[in-house]
Amino acid sequence: MKYYYQRSDSTNVGAGEIYICDHPLFNKGTLFQSGSKGLIIVQEHYNKKTKARWWGPVAPWLSYDIYTNPNFALFFEKTASECDENSLFPIFSVRKVMWALRMKPLRKEIWENGF
Repeated sequence: MKYYYQRSDSTNVGAGEIYICDHPLFNKGTLFQSGSKGLIIVQEHYNKKTKARWWGPVAPWLSYDIYTNPNFALFFEKTASECDENSLFPIFSVRKVMWALRMKPLRKEIWENGF
C-alpha cells in the first residue's frame, strides 16, 4: 500500500519567491535563494476546462513544507549555484526535490509528464 503526501491544514505562507525567466518549458518557477546561490523548483499544473498543462511555481503550501523540511538546508547546499549566462539557477521538478528530501510523494495524476 502506498502512502502519499497530504496537504497540511494550516494556512502557511509559501516560502521562496516567484521567479520569472525565459525558459523553453516554463516562464515562472519558485526560487529559493541565499546570497548569490539559488535553485528553482517547478511543478506541473493542469486546467480541467481547457485540458492544458504547464510548468509553473510550486503551490505555496508545498513550498513552505519543502523549505521547512530538516533536509532542505543540506539539499540546497549540494545543489544550489550561481545563475548561468541565461540568468537561470539550477532547475528541479517538485517530485525530484521531494524524493531527495525523503518526503512522501504527491499522488501522481494521469495527466502528468516527467521533467
